[in-house]
Amino acid sequence: MDFSYNKNQIAYLNADGKLLAEVTFPDTDAHTVNIDHTFVDDSLRGQGVAGQLMKAAADHLRSQDKKASLTCSYAVKWFEKHPEYSDVVK
Repeated sequence: MDFSYNKNQIAYLNADGKLLAEVTFPDTDAHTVNIDHTFVDDSLRGQGVAGQLMKAAADHLRSQDKKASLTCSYAVKWFEKHPEYSDVVK
């Protein structure tokens, strides 16, 4: 799945440019973001898209040496299930 990487957002758009999935992570300071929202369109539910988005976000933040606060309930659960990314969580 090809995601679009934007400032504070990783998204998946269909061929028409419609947003089908995203994770958002606004900056809270120079070294920290808040993963605050995960969205997956009904047409993609049950295909592991949210998990792919979260992994992409974690890898992206790690590459930028940033930490994440987690206020999105899906992000909290995902990071609990993936302790290999605990270094990303503030």
